[in-house]
Amino acid sequence: MALGELAKQLAGQAIGNPAKEVMDALRPGEAAGQHGAAAESPGAVILGQLQAMQKALREDQELAVYVQSGTEMVRVYECFLPSGQVIVLSGTDREKNITRVVAPAGGVQLTCKVMKVQAGAKAARVAFKAPRQKPE
Repeated sequence: MALGELAKQLAGQAIGNPAKEVMDALRPGEAAGQHGAAAESPGAVILGQLQAMQKALREDQELAVYVQSGTEMVRVYECFLPSGQVIVLSGTDREKNITRVVAPAGGVQLTCKVMKVQAGAKAARVAFKAPRQKPE
């Protein structure tokens, strides 16, 4: 075994390979389920990917999700899917104002970062809200 390979293997074992776990969650089809993934709406695929990334985190990590809308950069704390084609993202802007972005799911671009939580702080989690069922 080459020295470089041995070093990679030891480093992977030492840190528990958290980056690999998160990247595995990002692989298309696996997190959202391969059955019918092509038939799913863009909004459902986005929420499935976010949920998979968040599920792969350890207690001392958080998933920071950002959306750029015009000149606003919003840190997302809640996702809501009123229909398969529309996504509602709620969070805070740079001045900590509560901000909501309503956008076509197929056109929204999110930036996701796995971040270490400061010692003693609780990791923030993105909440996923299901649409209310209409009474028949």
